[in-house]
Amino acid sequence: MLVWHEPAAALQEPLAEWRQAAEHWITAETLKADVRFLAHDLLEGRGPGTRGDLLAQQYIATQFELLGLKPVQPGAGWVQPVPMVGVTTRAPEFTEFRAGDKTLQLKHHDDTVLTCGQPVAEGGVKDAELVFAGYGIQAPEFNWDDFRDTDVRGKVLVIMNNDPAGDPELFAGSTRLYYGRWDYKFEKGAELGAAGMLIIHSTPSAGYPFQVIQSSWTGEQMQLRGRGDSHMPMEGWLSEDAARRLVALGGKDLDTLRASAETREFRPVPLGITMSVTLPALAEERETGNVLALLPGSDPELAKEWVIVCAHHDHLGMEPKRDENHDNIFNGAVDNASGSGVLLGIARAITSLPESQRPKRSIFFAAVGAEEQGLLGSEYLALNPPTPAGYLAGIVNIDGINILGPTEDVVVIGKGKSDLDGIVQRIATWQKRTVVPDQFPDHGYYYRSDQFSLAKVGVPGVYLHSGVHVIGKPDGWGREKLREWTDTIYHQTSDEFDEHWDLSGAVLDAHLLCHVTLEIANRPGIPAWVPGDEFETARKAAISSR
Repeated sequence: MLVWHEPAAALQEPLAEWRQAAEHWITAETLKADVRFLAHDLLEGRGPGTRGDLLAQQYIATQFELLGLKPVQPGAGWVQPVPMVGVTTRAPEFTEFRAGDKTLQLKHHDDTVLTCGQPVAEGGVKDAELVFAGYGIQAPEFNWDDFRDTDVRGKVLVIMNNDPAGDPELFAGSTRLYYGRWDYKFEKGAELGAAGMLIIHSTPSAGYPFQVIQSSWTGEQMQLRGRGDSHMPMEGWLSEDAARRLVALGGKDLDTLRASAETREFRPVPLGITMSVTLPALAEERETGNVLALLPGSDPELAKEWVIVCAHHDHLGMEPKRDENHDNIFNGAVDNASGSGVLLGIARAITSLPESQRPKRSIFFAAVGAEEQGLLGSEYLALNPPTPAGYLAGIVNIDGINILGPTEDVVVIGKGKSDLDGIVQRIATWQKRTVVPDQFPDHGYYYRSDQFSLAKVGVPGVYLHSGVHVIGKPDGWGREKLREWTDTIYHQTSDEFDEHWDLSGAVLDAHLLCHVTLEIANRPGIPAWVPGDEFETARKAAISSR
Protein backbone atom coordinates (compact mmCIF):
# COMPACT_ATOMS: atom_id res chain seq x y z
CA MET A 1 0.00 0.00 0.00
CA LEU A 2 1.38 3.41 -0.95
CA VAL A 3 1.99 6.07 1.66
CA TRP A 4 -0.35 9.06 1.55
CA HIS A 5 1.55 11.81 -0.27
CA GLU A 6 1.20 15.47 0.71
CA PRO A 7 2.22 17.70 -2.23
CA ALA A 8 4.63 20.58 -2.00
CA ALA A 9 3.17 23.83 -0.70
CA ALA A 10 3.86 25.49 -4.04
CA LEU A 11 1.24 23.28 -5.71
CA GLN A 12 -1.67 24.94 -3.98
CA GLU A 13 -3.95 25.96 -6.82
CA PRO A 14 -6.49 23.38 -8.06
CA LEU A 15 -6.32 22.47 -11.74
CA ALA A 16 -7.92 24.97 -14.10
CA GLU A 17 -10.44 22.37 -15.33
CA TRP A 18 -11.50 21.67 -11.74
CA ARG A 19 -11.99 25.36 -11.02
CA GLN A 20 -14.00 25.96 -14.18
CA ALA A 21 -16.28 22.98 -13.48
CA ALA A 22 -16.93 24.03 -9.89
CA GLU A 23 -17.55 27.66 -10.80
CA HIS A 24 -19.97 26.73 -13.57
CA TRP A 25 -21.99 24.02 -11.79
CA ILE A 26 -21.95 25.18 -8.16
CA THR A 27 -23.47 28.64 -7.87
CA ALA A 28 -25.91 30.38 -5.57
CA GLU A 29 -28.57 29.90 -8.23
CA THR A 30 -28.07 26.15 -8.64
CA LEU A 31 -28.03 25.64 -4.86
CA LYS A 32 -31.22 27.64 -4.46
CA ALA A 33 -32.95 25.63 -7.20
CA ASP A 34 -32.29 22.30 -5.48
CA VAL A 35 -33.14 23.58 -2.00
CA ARG A 36 -36.29 25.32 -3.22
CA PHE A 37 -37.66 21.98 -4.45
CA LEU A 38 -36.44 19.67 -1.68
CA ALA A 39 -37.68 22.03 1.05
CA HIS A 40 -41.03 22.71 -0.63
CA ASP A 41 -44.24 22.06 1.32
CA LEU A 42 -45.18 19.42 -1.29
CA LEU A 43 -42.49 17.14 0.19
CA GLU A 44 -44.10 17.45 3.62
CA GLY A 45 -40.82 17.64 5.53
CA ARG A 46 -39.28 14.47 4.02
CA GLY A 47 -40.00 12.32 7.08
CA PRO A 48 -38.54 8.81 6.69
CA GLY A 49 -40.92 6.36 5.07
CA THR A 50 -43.33 9.05 3.87
CA ARG A 51 -44.43 10.20 0.44
CA GLY A 52 -42.15 13.24 0.75
CA ASP A 53 -39.22 10.95 1.53
CA LEU A 54 -39.88 8.99 -1.67
CA LEU A 55 -40.18 12.21 -3.69
CA ALA A 56 -36.81 13.39 -2.41
CA GLN A 57 -35.22 10.05 -3.26
CA GLN A 58 -36.74 10.10 -6.74
CA TYR A 59 -35.56 13.69 -7.38
CA ILE A 60 -31.97 12.86 -6.41
CA ALA A 61 -31.95 9.56 -8.32
CA THR A 62 -33.23 11.35 -11.43
CA GLN A 63 -30.43 13.92 -11.16
CA PHE A 64 -27.86 11.13 -10.83
CA GLU A 65 -29.27 9.40 -13.91
CA LEU A 66 -29.23 12.62 -15.95
CA LEU A 67 -25.54 13.06 -15.08
CA GLY A 68 -24.68 9.65 -16.47
CA LEU A 69 -23.73 8.16 -13.13
CA LYS A 70 -24.12 4.43 -12.59
CA PRO A 71 -26.20 2.57 -9.99
CA VAL A 72 -23.80 1.19 -7.41
CA GLN A 73 -25.33 -2.28 -7.72
CA PRO A 74 -26.31 -2.84 -11.38
CA GLY A 75 -29.79 -4.27 -11.64
CA ALA A 76 -30.70 -3.16 -8.10
CA GLY A 77 -31.67 0.41 -9.03
CA TRP A 78 -30.53 3.65 -7.44
CA VAL A 79 -31.84 3.07 -3.92
CA GLN A 80 -30.45 0.88 -1.14
CA PRO A 81 -33.52 0.04 1.00
CA VAL A 82 -33.05 0.81 4.70
CA PRO A 83 -35.40 -1.39 6.81
CA MET A 84 -36.68 0.32 9.93
CA VAL A 85 -39.30 0.06 12.63
CA GLY A 86 -41.26 3.15 13.55
CA VAL A 87 -42.51 3.43 17.13
CA THR A 88 -45.23 5.96 17.94
CA THR A 89 -45.73 6.49 21.67
CA ARG A 90 -48.90 7.79 23.29
CA ALA A 91 -47.47 9.22 26.48
CA PRO A 92 -49.90 10.23 29.25
CA GLU A 93 -50.46 13.91 29.94
CA PHE A 94 -48.86 13.56 33.39
CA THR A 95 -46.37 11.15 34.92
CA GLU A 96 -46.40 10.66 38.70
CA PHE A 97 -43.31 10.19 40.87
CA ARG A 98 -43.41 9.07 44.53
CA ALA A 99 -41.11 9.49 47.51
CA GLY A 100 -42.77 8.03 50.61
CA ASP A 101 -46.09 9.83 50.99
CA LYS A 102 -45.06 12.70 48.70
CA THR A 103 -45.85 12.85 44.99
CA LEU A 104 -44.86 14.98 42.01
CA GLN A 105 -46.61 15.14 38.68
CA LEU A 106 -44.60 16.20 35.63
CA LYS A 107 -46.39 17.23 32.45
CA HIS A 108 -45.62 15.57 29.16
CA HIS A 109 -44.08 17.90 26.56
CA ASP A 110 -43.56 20.77 29.01
CA ASP A 111 -41.53 18.91 31.67
CA THR A 112 -40.79 15.54 30.14
CA VAL A 113 -40.68 13.87 26.74
CA LEU A 114 -41.12 10.10 27.14
CA THR A 115 -40.97 7.40 24.47
CA CYS A 116 -41.21 3.64 24.35
CA GLY A 117 -37.75 2.71 23.13
CA GLN A 118 -38.65 -0.78 21.93
CA PRO A 119 -40.94 -1.92 19.07
CA VAL A 120 -43.65 -3.33 21.34
CA ALA A 121 -47.32 -2.61 21.94
CA GLU A 122 -46.67 -1.21 25.40
CA GLY A 123 -43.60 0.11 27.16
CA GLY A 124 -43.01 1.99 30.38
CA VAL A 125 -42.03 1.05 33.92
CA LYS A 126 -43.82 -0.01 37.12
CA ASP A 127 -42.68 1.00 40.61
CA ALA A 128 -39.16 1.46 39.28
CA GLU A 129 -36.53 3.06 41.52
CA LEU A 130 -34.78 6.19 40.30
CA VAL A 131 -30.99 6.33 40.54
CA PHE A 132 -28.84 9.33 39.68
CA ALA A 133 -25.94 7.89 37.65
CA GLY A 134 -23.90 10.96 36.79
CA TYR A 135 -23.04 11.12 33.09
CA GLY A 136 -23.90 7.45 32.54
CA ILE A 137 -20.41 6.72 31.18
CA GLN A 138 -18.15 3.70 31.34
CA ALA A 139 -14.77 4.65 29.85
CA PRO A 140 -11.95 2.29 30.90
CA GLU A 141 -9.35 4.32 29.00
CA PHE A 142 -10.06 7.18 31.41
CA ASN A 143 -10.55 4.90 34.42
CA TRP A 144 -14.12 6.22 34.61
CA ASP A 145 -17.20 4.23 35.61
CA ASP A 146 -20.38 6.02 36.63
CA PHE A 147 -22.01 2.65 37.47
CA ARG A 148 -19.25 1.35 39.74
CA ASP A 149 -20.38 -1.29 42.25
CA THR A 150 -24.05 -0.74 41.39
CA ASP A 151 -26.59 -3.10 39.84
CA VAL A 152 -28.95 -0.91 37.83
CA ARG A 153 -31.11 -3.69 36.39
CA GLY A 154 -34.78 -2.75 36.47
CA LYS A 155 -34.06 0.80 37.62
CA VAL A 156 -34.65 4.16 35.96
CA LEU A 157 -31.41 6.08 35.51
CA VAL A 158 -31.38 9.86 35.81
CA ILE A 159 -28.44 10.98 33.70
CA MET A 160 -26.65 14.23 32.93
CA ASN A 161 -26.24 15.26 29.31
CA ASN A 162 -22.75 15.70 27.75
CA ASP A 163 -19.54 14.43 29.38
CA PRO A 164 -17.17 15.81 32.07
CA ALA A 165 -15.44 19.00 30.89
CA GLY A 166 -13.48 20.29 33.87
CA ASP A 167 -10.20 18.42 33.26
CA PRO A 168 -8.49 18.79 29.83
CA GLU A 169 -6.88 15.37 30.38
CA LEU A 170 -10.30 13.70 30.62
CA PHE A 171 -12.79 13.34 27.75
CA ALA A 172 -10.91 15.98 25.69
CA GLY A 173 -11.90 18.72 28.13
CA SER A 174 -14.62 20.96 26.73
CA THR A 175 -14.77 19.01 23.45
CA ARG A 176 -17.70 16.61 23.59
CA LEU A 177 -16.91 13.00 22.73
CA TYR A 178 -19.31 10.22 21.79
CA TYR A 179 -19.65 9.48 25.52
CA GLY A 180 -21.60 12.72 25.76
CA ARG A 181 -24.20 11.74 23.17
CA TRP A 182 -27.72 10.63 24.10
CA ASP A 183 -27.49 7.55 21.85
CA TYR A 184 -24.43 6.30 23.71
CA LYS A 185 -26.24 6.78 27.03
CA PHE A 186 -29.40 4.96 25.91
CA GLU A 187 -27.34 2.07 24.50
CA LYS A 188 -25.34 1.83 27.72
CA GLY A 189 -28.50 1.79 29.83
CA ALA A 190 -29.95 -1.03 27.70
CA GLU A 191 -26.68 -2.97 27.92
CA LEU A 192 -26.76 -2.78 31.73
CA GLY A 193 -30.40 -3.86 31.94
CA ALA A 194 -31.93 -0.58 33.10
CA ALA A 195 -35.70 -0.30 32.75
CA GLY A 196 -35.49 3.28 31.59
CA MET A 197 -33.53 6.48 31.46
CA LEU A 198 -34.28 10.18 31.90
CA ILE A 199 -31.63 12.53 30.50
CA ILE A 200 -31.50 15.97 32.09
CA HIS A 201 -31.60 18.57 29.35
CA SER A 202 -30.03 21.99 29.67
CA THR A 203 -29.27 24.38 26.84
CA PRO A 204 -25.53 24.56 27.66
CA SER A 205 -25.16 20.78 27.90
CA ALA A 206 -27.13 20.06 24.71
CA GLY A 207 -26.19 23.04 22.59
CA TYR A 208 -29.85 23.75 21.81
CA PRO A 209 -33.02 24.64 23.74
CA PHE A 210 -35.60 22.15 25.09
CA GLN A 211 -37.89 22.92 22.15
CA VAL A 212 -35.55 20.85 19.96
CA ILE A 213 -36.20 17.85 22.22
CA GLN A 214 -39.93 18.53 21.98
CA SER A 215 -39.91 18.61 18.17
CA SER A 216 -37.34 15.84 17.56
CA TRP A 217 -38.68 13.29 20.07
CA THR A 218 -42.40 13.73 19.42
CA GLY A 219 -44.20 11.50 16.94
CA GLU A 220 -42.89 8.36 15.27
CA GLN A 221 -39.34 7.41 16.28
CA MET A 222 -37.33 5.16 13.99
CA GLN A 223 -34.74 2.49 14.60
CA LEU A 224 -33.09 -0.04 12.32
CA ARG A 225 -35.08 -3.26 12.18
CA GLY A 226 -33.73 -5.85 14.60
CA ARG A 227 -32.04 -3.35 16.91
CA GLY A 228 -34.69 -3.21 19.67
CA ASP A 229 -32.32 -4.80 22.17
CA SER A 230 -30.21 -1.64 22.16
CA HIS A 231 -33.14 0.33 23.58
CA MET A 232 -35.05 0.41 26.89
CA PRO A 233 -38.79 0.15 27.60
CA MET A 234 -38.74 3.84 28.53
CA GLU A 235 -36.41 6.51 27.17
CA GLY A 236 -36.93 10.15 27.87
CA TRP A 237 -35.81 13.65 28.72
CA LEU A 238 -36.36 16.02 31.61
CA SER A 239 -36.25 19.79 31.37
CA GLU A 240 -33.73 21.24 33.80
CA ASP A 241 -36.47 22.79 35.92
CA ALA A 242 -38.35 19.47 36.05
CA ALA A 243 -35.17 17.64 37.05
CA ARG A 244 -34.60 20.11 39.86
CA ARG A 245 -38.11 19.56 41.21
CA LEU A 246 -37.83 15.80 40.78
CA VAL A 247 -34.64 15.28 42.81
CA ALA A 248 -35.96 17.71 45.45
CA LEU A 249 -38.89 15.31 45.90
CA GLY A 250 -36.32 12.84 47.26
CA GLY A 251 -34.63 15.46 49.43
CA LYS A 252 -31.70 16.03 47.06
CA ASP A 253 -30.25 19.13 45.41
CA LEU A 254 -29.60 18.95 41.67
CA ASP A 255 -26.51 21.16 41.69
CA THR A 256 -24.95 19.11 44.49
CA LEU A 257 -25.62 15.89 42.61
CA ARG A 258 -24.13 17.28 39.43
CA ALA A 259 -21.02 18.52 41.21
CA SER A 260 -20.47 15.07 42.76
CA ALA A 261 -20.49 13.50 39.29
CA GLU A 262 -17.46 15.43 38.06
CA THR A 263 -14.85 13.08 39.55
CA ARG A 264 -13.80 9.45 39.22
CA GLU A 265 -14.86 8.85 42.82
CA PHE A 266 -18.54 9.25 41.94
CA ARG A 267 -20.91 6.43 42.86
CA PRO A 268 -24.58 6.22 41.75
CA VAL A 269 -27.01 7.88 44.16
CA PRO A 270 -30.42 6.29 44.91
CA LEU A 271 -32.95 9.10 44.88
CA GLY A 272 -35.57 7.48 47.11
CA ILE A 273 -38.12 7.98 44.35
CA THR A 274 -40.18 5.54 42.30
CA MET A 275 -42.16 6.01 39.14
CA SER A 276 -44.77 4.12 37.18
CA VAL A 277 -45.83 5.02 33.67
CA THR A 278 -47.56 3.09 30.91
CA LEU A 279 -46.51 3.98 27.38
CA PRO A 280 -48.88 2.49 24.79
CA ALA A 281 -47.09 2.30 21.46
CA LEU A 282 -47.71 1.46 17.84
CA ALA A 283 -44.80 -0.29 16.14
CA GLU A 284 -44.89 -0.49 12.35
CA GLU A 285 -42.33 -1.59 9.79
CA ARG A 286 -41.03 1.33 7.73
CA GLU A 287 -38.52 1.74 4.97
CA THR A 288 -36.43 4.62 3.75
CA GLY A 289 -33.63 4.54 1.22
CA ASN A 290 -30.06 5.59 0.56
CA VAL A 291 -29.79 6.95 -2.98
CA LEU A 292 -26.43 5.69 -4.26
CA ALA A 293 -24.53 6.34 -7.48
CA LEU A 294 -21.01 5.76 -8.76
CA LEU A 295 -18.64 7.54 -11.11
CA PRO A 296 -16.08 4.83 -11.92
CA GLY A 297 -12.47 5.89 -11.54
CA SER A 298 -10.16 6.25 -14.52
CA ASP A 299 -7.22 4.33 -13.06
CA PRO A 300 -7.59 0.53 -13.30
CA GLU A 301 -6.15 -0.04 -9.81
CA LEU A 302 -7.18 3.07 -7.89
CA ALA A 303 -10.74 2.76 -9.23
CA LYS A 304 -11.23 -0.06 -6.73
CA GLU A 305 -11.06 2.58 -3.99
CA TRP A 306 -14.04 4.86 -3.58
CA VAL A 307 -14.32 8.42 -2.26
CA ILE A 308 -17.73 9.02 -0.67
CA VAL A 309 -19.61 12.30 -1.09
CA CYS A 310 -22.47 12.16 1.40
CA ALA A 311 -25.47 14.22 2.54
CA HIS A 312 -28.73 13.23 4.21
CA HIS A 313 -31.94 13.92 2.30
CA ASP A 314 -34.46 13.49 5.17
CA HIS A 315 -35.88 15.76 7.83
CA LEU A 316 -38.57 15.56 10.54
CA GLY A 317 -41.74 15.39 8.45
CA MET A 318 -44.93 16.91 9.86
CA GLU A 319 -46.61 17.35 13.21
CA PRO A 320 -50.41 17.38 13.74
CA LYS A 321 -52.04 20.57 12.47
CA ARG A 322 -53.60 22.48 15.37
CA ASP A 323 -55.44 25.13 13.35
CA GLU A 324 -55.50 26.62 9.86
CA ASN A 325 -52.78 29.15 10.68
CA HIS A 326 -50.42 26.59 12.22
CA ASP A 327 -47.35 25.68 10.14
CA ASN A 328 -46.95 21.96 10.80
CA ILE A 329 -44.27 21.14 8.18
CA PHE A 330 -40.62 20.77 9.18
CA ASN A 331 -39.23 21.75 5.79
CA GLY A 332 -35.57 21.23 6.72
CA ALA A 333 -34.25 23.75 4.20
CA VAL A 334 -30.82 24.24 5.74
CA ASP A 335 -30.96 20.86 7.49
CA ASN A 336 -30.48 19.26 5.04
CA ALA A 337 -32.02 20.14 1.68
CA SER A 338 -29.04 22.46 1.41
CA GLY A 339 -26.48 19.69 1.88
CA SER A 340 -28.26 17.58 -0.73
CA GLY A 341 -28.00 20.55 -3.08
CA VAL A 342 -24.24 20.77 -2.53
CA LEU A 343 -23.90 17.02 -3.11
CA LEU A 344 -25.72 17.38 -6.43
CA GLY A 345 -23.59 20.41 -7.33
CA ILE A 346 -20.39 18.45 -6.72
CA ALA A 347 -21.77 15.56 -8.79
CA ARG A 348 -22.55 17.93 -11.67
CA ALA A 349 -19.13 19.54 -11.52
CA ILE A 350 -17.14 16.30 -11.42
CA THR A 351 -19.15 14.53 -14.12
CA SER A 352 -18.65 17.55 -16.40
CA LEU A 353 -14.85 17.18 -16.38
CA PRO A 354 -13.22 16.09 -19.65
CA GLU A 355 -12.11 12.47 -19.83
CA SER A 356 -8.49 13.50 -19.33
CA GLN A 357 -9.37 15.02 -15.94
CA ARG A 358 -11.72 12.33 -14.63
CA PRO A 359 -10.69 11.25 -11.10
CA LYS A 360 -8.50 8.17 -10.71
CA ARG A 361 -10.49 6.76 -7.80
CA SER A 362 -14.19 6.12 -8.10
CA ILE A 363 -16.54 8.74 -6.64
CA PHE A 364 -19.40 7.28 -4.61
CA PHE A 365 -22.34 9.66 -4.16
CA ALA A 366 -24.57 8.73 -1.20
CA ALA A 367 -27.73 10.66 -0.33
CA VAL A 368 -28.68 8.86 2.87
CA GLY A 369 -31.96 8.69 4.78
CA ALA A 370 -33.13 8.85 8.40
CA GLU A 371 -30.21 10.92 9.67
CA GLU A 372 -32.50 12.85 11.97
CA GLN A 373 -33.58 9.57 13.57
CA GLY A 374 -30.05 8.78 14.76
CA LEU A 375 -27.90 8.48 11.60
CA LEU A 376 -29.83 5.34 10.59
CA GLY A 377 -29.29 5.51 6.82
CA SER A 378 -25.55 6.01 7.06
CA GLU A 379 -25.31 3.38 9.82
CA TYR A 380 -27.03 0.88 7.54
CA LEU A 381 -24.72 1.87 4.68
CA ALA A 382 -21.64 1.43 6.90
CA LEU A 383 -22.85 -2.01 7.99
CA ASN A 384 -23.84 -3.00 4.44
CA PRO A 385 -21.38 -1.21 2.14
CA PRO A 386 -21.49 -2.02 -1.59
CA THR A 387 -17.70 -2.40 -1.44
CA PRO A 388 -15.68 -3.47 1.63
CA ALA A 389 -14.87 -0.67 4.07
CA GLY A 390 -11.15 -1.11 3.41
CA TYR A 391 -11.73 0.20 -0.12
CA LEU A 392 -13.50 3.37 1.06
CA ALA A 393 -10.73 5.95 0.81
CA GLY A 394 -12.52 8.78 2.63
CA ILE A 395 -15.80 10.60 3.05
CA VAL A 396 -16.78 14.21 2.36
CA ASN A 397 -19.99 14.87 4.31
CA ILE A 398 -22.28 17.88 3.88
CA ASP A 399 -24.86 18.65 6.57
CA GLY A 400 -26.11 22.23 6.36
CA ILE A 401 -24.52 25.21 4.59
CA ASN A 402 -23.48 28.77 5.36
CA ILE A 403 -26.37 31.20 4.72
CA LEU A 404 -24.65 34.26 6.27
CA GLY A 405 -22.21 35.29 3.53
CA PRO A 406 -18.51 34.77 2.77
CA THR A 407 -16.27 34.01 5.74
CA GLU A 408 -12.58 34.37 6.43
CA ASP A 409 -12.54 31.02 8.20
CA VAL A 410 -13.13 27.40 7.21
CA VAL A 411 -14.51 25.47 10.21
CA VAL A 412 -13.46 21.80 10.18
CA ILE A 413 -15.43 19.58 12.53
CA GLY A 414 -13.03 16.93 13.82
CA LYS A 415 -9.93 18.92 12.89
CA GLY A 416 -6.83 17.03 13.97
CA LYS A 417 -8.31 13.55 13.59
CA SER A 418 -6.99 12.58 10.15
CA ASP A 419 -4.41 13.58 7.56
CA LEU A 420 -7.21 14.86 5.31
CA ASP A 421 -6.78 18.14 7.18
CA GLY A 422 -3.77 18.86 4.96
CA ILE A 423 -5.88 18.88 1.81
CA VAL A 424 -8.47 21.19 3.37
CA GLN A 425 -5.69 23.50 4.53
CA ARG A 426 -4.17 23.66 1.04
CA ILE A 427 -7.43 24.51 -0.72
CA ALA A 428 -8.41 27.02 1.98
CA THR A 429 -5.01 28.74 1.65
CA TRP A 430 -5.61 29.07 -2.08
CA GLN A 431 -9.00 30.66 -1.24
CA LYS A 432 -7.15 33.03 1.14
CA ARG A 433 -9.05 31.61 4.13
CA THR A 434 -7.96 30.27 7.49
CA VAL A 435 -8.75 26.75 8.70
CA VAL A 436 -10.02 26.61 12.29
CA PRO A 437 -11.43 23.83 14.51
CA ASP A 438 -15.01 23.45 15.69
CA GLN A 439 -16.15 26.78 17.14
CA PHE A 440 -18.65 25.08 19.47
CA PRO A 441 -16.69 21.97 20.58
CA ASP A 442 -19.00 21.29 23.52
CA HIS A 443 -21.88 20.60 21.10
CA GLY A 444 -20.37 17.31 19.89
CA TYR A 445 -21.07 17.95 16.22
CA TYR A 446 -18.63 15.29 15.01
CA TYR A 447 -20.85 12.56 16.48
CA ARG A 448 -24.09 14.08 15.21
CA SER A 449 -23.71 13.68 11.46
CA ASP A 450 -23.27 10.89 8.95
CA GLN A 451 -19.48 10.83 8.68
CA PHE A 452 -19.51 9.35 12.21
CA SER A 453 -21.22 6.17 10.97
CA LEU A 454 -18.43 5.66 8.43
CA ALA A 455 -15.74 6.57 10.96
CA LYS A 456 -16.89 3.65 13.11
CA VAL A 457 -15.87 1.28 10.29
CA GLY A 458 -12.60 3.14 9.85
CA VAL A 459 -13.26 5.69 7.08
CA PRO A 460 -11.73 9.16 7.73
CA GLY A 461 -13.59 12.20 6.49
CA VAL A 462 -14.05 15.91 6.00
CA TYR A 463 -17.05 17.72 7.50
CA LEU A 464 -17.36 21.51 7.55
CA HIS A 465 -19.56 23.90 9.49
CA SER A 466 -20.37 27.48 8.66
CA GLY A 467 -17.56 29.91 9.38
CA VAL A 468 -18.18 32.58 12.01
CA HIS A 469 -15.93 35.43 10.81
CA VAL A 470 -18.19 36.88 8.13
CA ILE A 471 -16.45 39.32 5.81
CA GLY A 472 -17.71 42.87 6.25
CA LYS A 473 -19.48 42.16 9.54
CA PRO A 474 -18.40 43.13 13.07
CA ASP A 475 -16.55 40.64 15.26
CA GLY A 476 -18.99 38.27 16.90
CA TRP A 477 -21.78 38.90 14.38
CA GLY A 478 -21.53 35.49 12.72
CA ARG A 479 -21.30 33.61 16.01
CA GLU A 480 -24.36 35.42 17.34
CA LYS A 481 -26.35 34.72 14.16
CA LEU A 482 -25.53 31.00 14.37
CA ARG A 483 -26.64 30.93 18.01
CA GLU A 484 -29.84 32.72 17.05
CA TRP A 485 -30.46 30.21 14.24
CA THR A 486 -29.97 27.29 16.64
CA ASP A 487 -32.29 28.80 19.23
CA THR A 488 -35.13 29.72 16.88
CA ILE A 489 -34.90 27.70 13.65
CA TYR A 490 -32.96 24.46 14.20
CA HIS A 491 -35.40 21.51 14.02
CA GLN A 492 -38.34 23.89 13.91
CA THR A 493 -40.96 24.53 11.23
CA SER A 494 -39.23 27.85 10.55
CA ASP A 495 -36.31 26.12 8.76
CA GLU A 496 -37.72 27.15 5.38
CA PHE A 497 -36.20 28.22 2.08
CA ASP A 498 -35.47 31.96 1.91
CA GLU A 499 -34.72 33.77 -1.35
CA HIS A 500 -32.75 36.36 0.62
CA TRP A 501 -30.08 33.98 1.89
CA ASP A 502 -26.56 35.10 1.06
CA LEU A 503 -25.10 31.89 -0.34
CA SER A 504 -21.77 33.33 -1.49
CA GLY A 505 -20.10 31.71 1.52
CA ALA A 506 -21.85 28.41 0.85
CA VAL A 507 -20.53 28.48 -2.72
CA LEU A 508 -16.97 28.99 -1.45
CA ASP A 509 -17.35 26.03 0.92
CA ALA A 510 -18.88 23.87 -1.81
CA HIS A 511 -16.04 24.67 -4.21
CA LEU A 512 -13.56 23.75 -1.48
CA LEU A 513 -15.31 20.41 -0.88
CA CYS A 514 -15.41 19.69 -4.60
CA HIS A 515 -11.65 20.25 -4.87
CA VAL A 516 -11.03 18.21 -1.70
CA THR A 517 -13.02 15.32 -3.21
CA LEU A 518 -10.93 15.43 -6.38
CA GLU A 519 -7.68 15.66 -4.41
CA ILE A 520 -8.56 12.56 -2.37
CA ALA A 521 -9.55 10.79 -5.58
CA ASN A 522 -6.23 11.49 -7.31
CA ARG A 523 -3.61 11.37 -4.54
CA PRO A 524 -1.32 8.33 -4.24
CA GLY A 525 -1.79 6.23 -1.11
CA ILE A 526 -4.84 6.21 1.12
CA PRO A 527 -5.87 8.62 3.92
CA ALA A 528 -5.33 7.66 7.55
CA TRP A 529 -6.33 8.70 11.04
CA VAL A 530 -3.66 10.39 13.14
CA PRO A 531 -1.83 7.88 15.35
CA GLY A 532 -3.83 7.09 18.47
CA ASP A 533 -7.17 8.35 17.15
CA GLU A 534 -10.24 6.48 18.40
CA PHE A 535 -10.95 5.14 14.88
CA GLU A 536 -7.41 4.16 13.90
CA THR A 537 -7.85 0.51 14.93
CA ALA A 538 -10.99 0.12 12.80
CA ARG A 539 -9.13 1.59 9.80
CA LYS A 540 -6.23 -0.79 10.14
CA ALA A 541 -8.57 -3.76 10.47
CA ALA A 542 -10.58 -2.73 7.40
CA ILE A 543 -7.51 -2.26 5.21
CA SER A 544 -5.87 -5.48 6.39
CA SER A 545 -8.97 -7.44 5.35
CA ARG A 546 -9.01 -6.11 1.79
